[in-house]
Amino acid sequence: MNSVFVNRIIRACKLDVSLYEEVEADKNATFQAALVVVLSSLAAGVGAISLGASNFLIAPILSLVSWYIWAYLIYIIGAKIFPEPNTTADHGQLLRTIGFSSAPGLIRVFGFTPDLMSITFIGAGIWMLVAMVIAVRQALDYESTWRAIGVVVIGFLVQAIVLIMILRIFGPT
Repeated sequence: MNSVFVNRIIRACKLDVSLYEEVEADKNATFQAALVVVLSSLAAGVGAISLGASNFLIAPILSLVSWYIWAYLIYIIGAKIFPEPNTTADHGQLLRTIGFSSAPGLIRVFGFTPDLMSITFIGAGIWMLVAMVIAVRQALDYESTWRAIGVVVIGFLVQAIVLIMILRIFGPT
């Protein structure tokens, strides 16, 4: 791995606001953002290995699909429905910033024992949520962190409702 990529992951984990501005502007960072999503997903798979390895290979694919949809959903909610006067963003900017907000999820690899899994996954979840709010605030050029929090919460609720509907339609009867 090249040092720029590793440095970006470390800065994303440190919640470095300038990193999110940097990857927002760097159209060549989309592949790196996708790789962060995959690595974070694989770390979760290793961390949850005690629960079984059946989903280990499908999880990265589902994570990539979810990341793409999530970024588009946040784009619609944040840039089209609730923009601030300075908001200028596109789907690619949100893909890159949100992708890097998955970097704290790499610590889930340490959840490989049942004693560590809960605390590692809860800690990573909170850390990734904070990173996501920063990513959204920067990508959408928001002045208000509260607006970014609102957009993330609304996006989460919309995604949860759609997932519940899909599970009800296609789930076991």
